[in-house]
Amino acid sequence: MNIAIVGASGAVGQEFLKILDQRAFPIDDLRLFGSSRSAGRKVSFRGKEITIQELTHDPELFRGIDFALTSAGAGTSREYAETITALGAMMIDNSSAFRMDPDVPLVVPEVNGADALDAPRRIIGNPNCTTIQMVVALAPIDRLAKVRRIHVATYQSASGAGAAAMDELVSQYADLAAGREPKVEKFVTQLAYNVIPHIDVFTDNGYTKEEMKMVNETRKILHDPTVRVSATCVRVPVLRAHSEAIWVETEKPLTVEEAREAFAAAPGVVVMDDPAAKVYPMPLGLAGTDPVYVGRIRQDLAGDNSLAFWTVSDQIRKGAALNAVQIAEYLMAHS
Repeated sequence: MNIAIVGASGAVGQEFLKILDQRAFPIDDLRLFGSSRSAGRKVSFRGKEITIQELTHDPELFRGIDFALTSAGAGTSREYAETITALGAMMIDNSSAFRMDPDVPLVVPEVNGADALDAPRRIIGNPNCTTIQMVVALAPIDRLAKVRRIHVATYQSASGAGAAAMDELVSQYADLAAGREPKVEKFVTQLAYNVIPHIDVFTDNGYTKEEMKMVNETRKILHDPTVRVSATCVRVPVLRAHSEAIWVETEKPLTVEEAREAFAAAPGVVVMDDPAAKVYPMPLGLAGTDPVYVGRIRQDLAGDNSLAFWTVSDQIRKGAALNAVQIAEYLMAHS
């Protein structure tokens, strides 16, 4: 396979490289692209030094490329999509640019992998990190009893705002410990010793764009425009790995044991559910790993046919880079 990475110097771009290597992804030719600021930097991959090239509008840059993994922001994806796909490359895009385009499948391989086989624009959308985490956990429930309603509260780490945001959180704690005023650039206010119920901009209905992504993307991935979703997205002072509290209502009742067995059998899910032994997912010990971890599985006391559970997953891996690589693997396996 010939692979291109657009946004190679960013946090997700660097994670693409790690995951491709760790999963022994077959690569004959690897091309790295970035902005003029990162062009010329050298990156080590499988014993070779690869120079990051500046992304331009020359389609020849992508001649012979099978998969282009892109994570350089929605504006860059929109601007360069035709360049990237002009000579036949399949663009697997990590931005929000094309997720709701009806001609662009929005894919989580464990949930709706077959959708990737119908991509008329040669673009496949990688969903938002919070959506990926939630639908991987919801899918085994949905297969048992159709999901009708979802409430979710997210606890999103600094990593969701990029590597510089992680550095800012660390520096805020250091500044506060030293009696200095903390620097605030990547968040709307100080994150250290705080939680911020505000991720992305607010829309006219009082929800943020991040919250509405969870609504609209979940419906598209589950192929159900009628499923009702309500989200509250919160930034928390955690470096890496997001957490979500999820309440789900199904068309018929499910027992906790039925749900636990479904989770345990589902691809990409690991059950950590023994509260008496203090076993439940937490981001501190699970950052840098691949699965969606599920615990605190219980009946929802406020709803009929309802369950509540807690999930943790690494935002940079399954929530971004890993999911994109898995899409490429799915296409290879089904070509």
